Amino acid sequence: MKETNLKDKTIAVLPFINISANVENEYFCDGITEEIINALAKIEQLKVISRTSSFYFKNKEYTLKQIADQLNAEVILEGSVRIAGNKVRITAQLILAANDFHFWSESWNRKLENILEIQDEISLIIADKLREELGHLEIKEHLIESKTVNLDAYNYYLKARYHFNKWNPVDVKTSIEMFNRAIEFDPDYTDAYVGLADAYSFMATTQFMQPEKAWKKTVEYTYKAYELNQQNAGVHYLLANLSFFTDCNFADAQKHILKSLQLRPSYPEAQQFIAFLYLLSGEIKKAEHHLQFALGIDPLNQETLFYKAYYHYRTREFEKAMIIFQELLQKNPKNIPAFVVHSYCMIFQKRYDELLQKIEDIPKDILIPHEQLGIVCLTNILKGDKTNAKVQLKKLEKEAENPAAFQAHSYLFLAYANLQMFDKAFDLLERSLKMKSSVLLLSYSDPLVNGLVDDKRYVRYHKKLYGHLPLPKVVTKKKPLLNKKTATEFANKVVDFTQTEKPYLNPSVSLRDLANQVEIHPNQLSWLLNEYVGKKFNEFINYYRLEHFKELAKNPENAHISIIGLAYESGFNSKTVFNTFFKKELGITPLEYLKNLDQEKNSSHL
Repeated sequence: MKETNLKDKTIAVLPFINISANVENEYFCDGITEEIINALAKIEQLKVISRTSSFYFKNKEYTLKQIADQLNAEVILEGSVRIAGNKVRITAQLILAANDFHFWSESWNRKLENILEIQDEISLIIADKLREELGHLEIKEHLIESKTVNLDAYNYYLKARYHFNKWNPVDVKTSIEMFNRAIEFDPDYTDAYVGLADAYSFMATTQFMQPEKAWKKTVEYTYKAYELNQQNAGVHYLLANLSFFTDCNFADAQKHILKSLQLRPSYPEAQQFIAFLYLLSGEIKKAEHHLQFALGIDPLNQETLFYKAYYHYRTREFEKAMIIFQELLQKNPKNIPAFVVHSYCMIFQKRYDELLQKIEDIPKDILIPHEQLGIVCLTNILKGDKTNAKVQLKKLEKEAENPAAFQAHSYLFLAYANLQMFDKAFDLLERSLKMKSSVLLLSYSDPLVNGLVDDKRYVRYHKKLYGHLPLPKVVTKKKPLLNKKTATEFANKVVDFTQTEKPYLNPSVSLRDLANQVEIHPNQLSWLLNEYVGKKFNEFINYYRLEHFKELAKNPENAHISIIGLAYESGFNSKTVFNTFFKKELGITPLEYLKNLDQEKNSSHL
């Protein structure tokens, strides 16, 4: 897999800091941050680092440069929230990571009751400032849609998300309580039902709750959310998981995950899942494409890194897979999927005795008994220990008689494949599919099936299990926002207006201001400046400010005004911006420029 290193138009939103007197307002700050991340992610031309990777740096001592390097981000957004009574003060600032340049900051003082509208306002302003600095972005009229009008419901939802994101059974149980409270205040709150389904799914897969009961709750709340809103990306992501893991229905899983990505392309979990499906079906290039996207926006997420390692395992790059699995297990020794596939890699490396000892030493709460029995059985089969393999095979066969023993079905299938008992393997496959044993969707195309792939029945069942995954809908290249004739006319109009009316002398002029003055949509002006004028908005405006400064500097009547005074007279509102832009454009400092002017004047008098 090729490593990507693209920073262009990439932003990381760091967790907003709680500077309220009440430390319990932490959940509110996290919620504000998450809403802004989700809002900015709706801008097609902007790459937004996901919550999981951005929040990795919460309460940790890293410089902005170190954070930007690890996240591959060009811009960092940081901020703070202060709540006092019914008032909230939010501050935010944008920083170019390469040179630690703070190119914008602003504060808002509002009533808490207006928080839902404030978030949209803040997100739009941030998007505008990013566009002015980085180049063309197409921004919608609203980036945050109000999902509830009930402030109490929203407050409980934020508390629920705060606890859910801690990913431990105690906090997830608390999140379930909070999601339910949100629903009490707003029974039609789709995202609260999605949150409940997600929480119960966590409890089911980790078995911190009776799986059958937890999955039943997951199904109930997923379909309630689907009933309320069929255009919710989170709902379709949950439906994809349910289709795969509880219904053993690969086709429905692919249908829902593709719909989820259509609704929200920058959805890291959905990008991971579609990559996972492509890996299972053997479409490696497509899997790599989506995994690269997920790694680009969520590079520090342990789940994303697991899928990267799993990709290497599936493509038989076992050494690369092992390195990542070992790092994951160092951070979390109870990472069961990482432990399992790490064990598979050891089998391929023929480290049989080492693996058997490792399985024997592992704490009992890491692996479920069927997983442990299955790995030991496979290891002994491939090691050539016929005596032990025979004993464990009989145990597996006995356990696999249970219709709900999906892990036993899977390992027995792999055992038959490696013993070249292909008839038994396919008979078991047929029986297991009738029981909706979804684990076989994982095992059937696993590298551990070995010689089974050469059996003429393999291709037939492969097609039956996986079908053919369609590509996500290809987004055709967008038409230019203006046709060539209109673009040329407006480009001339913008330049003429700027030269004659001098809007750049206003230090706070924005792209939206200029768009209103020349009677053009801001998205069109943004596109026009980049495509026809060849400058980003800030470059365009600062170019005219610099020209104005040069004219003022040449006038002897202004000799008594300082350099920074002339800069402010020209519309610059920051000494740093002025000096940086001056050096970039002219290659010398403003002081050197003035000295050269004096030398020219003196030489002309000689």
